[in-house]
Amino acid sequence: MKGQRYIREVKEPRRRVFGMSIAVAAVFLVLLSRLWYLQIIESENLRELSENNRLRFVPVAASRGAILDRNGKVLVNNTPSFSVAVVPQDVKDKDALLNSLARHLDLDPEELRIKWEKGKGRAKFYPIILASGISREQLEYLEENRLRLPGLDLEMKPIREYGNGQLAAHLLGYLGEISEAELDKEEYQAYNPGDYVGKSGIERNWESYLHGSDGGRQIEVDARGRYLRTISETSPTIGNSIVLTIDRDLQKRAEQSFGDKAGAAVAMDVNSGEILAFVSNPGFDPSLFTGHMSPKQWQTYLEDKRHPLENKALKGQYPPGSTFKVITALAGLKEGLIDENTSVVCNGAYTVGKDTFKCWDKKGHGSVNLKRALKESCDVYFYQLGERLGVDRIAAYAREFGLGAPMGIGLENERGGLIPTTDWKEKKYKKKWFRGETLPVSIGQGYTLTTPIQLAAMIAGVATDGTIYRPHLVKRVVDPDGRVIKEIAPEVLKKVALPPGLFRKVKEGLLAVVNEPRGTGGMARLYEVKVAGKSGTSQVVKMRDSQGNVPYQYRDHALFVAFAPYDKPEIAVAVVVEHGEHGGSAAAPIVGNILRAYFEGKGVIKSPVSRGSEEQDASDVGSEAVVPENSHRETVRGD
Repeated sequence: MKGQRYIREVKEPRRRVFGMSIAVAAVFLVLLSRLWYLQIIESENLRELSENNRLRFVPVAASRGAILDRNGKVLVNNTPSFSVAVVPQDVKDKDALLNSLARHLDLDPEELRIKWEKGKGRAKFYPIILASGISREQLEYLEENRLRLPGLDLEMKPIREYGNGQLAAHLLGYLGEISEAELDKEEYQAYNPGDYVGKSGIERNWESYLHGSDGGRQIEVDARGRYLRTISETSPTIGNSIVLTIDRDLQKRAEQSFGDKAGAAVAMDVNSGEILAFVSNPGFDPSLFTGHMSPKQWQTYLEDKRHPLENKALKGQYPPGSTFKVITALAGLKEGLIDENTSVVCNGAYTVGKDTFKCWDKKGHGSVNLKRALKESCDVYFYQLGERLGVDRIAAYAREFGLGAPMGIGLENERGGLIPTTDWKEKKYKKKWFRGETLPVSIGQGYTLTTPIQLAAMIAGVATDGTIYRPHLVKRVVDPDGRVIKEIAPEVLKKVALPPGLFRKVKEGLLAVVNEPRGTGGMARLYEVKVAGKSGTSQVVKMRDSQGNVPYQYRDHALFVAFAPYDKPEIAVAVVVEHGEHGGSAAAPIVGNILRAYFEGKGVIKSPVSRGSEEQDASDVGSEAVVPENSHRETVRGD
């Protein structure tokens, strides 16, 4: 018994030792297998992860190209700005970090979380930009607390500087953060979440030239993500500069001429189609769109009844009113229905069937020929001429002058207006055209709609005896070294096939509009330069017999188109004053101010002695400021 007990006592420890040996061997086998897997199979991947933890690529944003006026004066440039970014790989507590940043940067935490989510598709060591344009006080606070905010990265990058404030805001446009939809487009493949791109105007439509190419630095960091040294660096490439056709000083005077009135103005070189001034009033501050616009400011823009965010020069569609009588007159002359001596008796109204169409002068103009009909804007004369022409012939001539279709100016969402025809009404309303509907069209009312840019091209075409140029806003593109890489040449859209003599007969009437007694455009007169033009008033609603104080939104629009000098035209101008009521009293003075500013710039007209500096006050450019004290200009309020 003792022997058997001894044998059991000896074998039991051996079994335990053997079992433990197997367990230890299994553990070592697992460790060796894992070591083999990490060293052999995953070596390349782990080496890359290790390098990424030690080496990082920090993007360096390129400066956008500048935007200049035709004389090289800067309209838009860049200025240094600091942005707040985070490196997701180094962030320990995302919510705590975002809440802290939101609190100290006065931002919405949810907005920061949305930006974080947008950047999740990239490598974790790639910075996600959360805020741009932070103040110096905010920058100093973040620098002092970087160790308490792991993952924080402060970047210096250029942002847009609109040094002229709201000047030409609708033309220049603004930047905004690139959207997810844009990132999916082929033209934005080189962009990253958080980048800023052009959203409207020149900034958007010339984005590919302005953007430039980003550079970057490969840096070494420690285990806590702190910068140690720069390994390599690639310099960013500055974007190309855009030289516009706009004259900054003329643009400024044109905008000042509107005061607080809503409307649009386009000034054009009649011999090239170059746009010299492009106004949509009121404007907006484009810098707010690249920074952080407050909800209060956004609401102010939205609630302004003058619609400051709308590009009225390009997208505003207005009945042209009596400015359209130029087209009706040329059509009548070409079709042989009238000549300069053809007379019509205006008794203040004209009846077709059961409908009576009134002239703006209820007393009537008496016997009028073509020149007087244009000068005093007699509606009855053009009612009768329009009835004889018919709407389709009127439409054909209107389209010859570029009306009824986008001009292709080179900005987004250009409207085309509307020139009605019998076929158009049949397709639109499934109804035939009635004879009485032609009469309002003949004086620029009814279904007719035009844009300010079209009206400028139309009157420029009259000035040049039928040469219609495509309006354009860019003269050239220049690279960072000053080399011209793209030049925009004038483009003739159409040559209107009318004898020069017919144009002369109409232009004589337009000269009388501005320069003769009872002309409706006397407020556009310049005594040093002969101006020819045409006033217009277009109804917003059909309530012309109402008396008293008409609400703003129901008042008529005021229009005026003109060119100068009469003998050798250089510039054409079209102005629309929304709800301005009378073209001769509301729009004509603005046209006069724009023309005066243009000829002052050329040295043809001397500036008033009181205008001592380039930055004169807006009060210096009112309509009274351009009229000599001993002069007299009769204002006819009917049109």
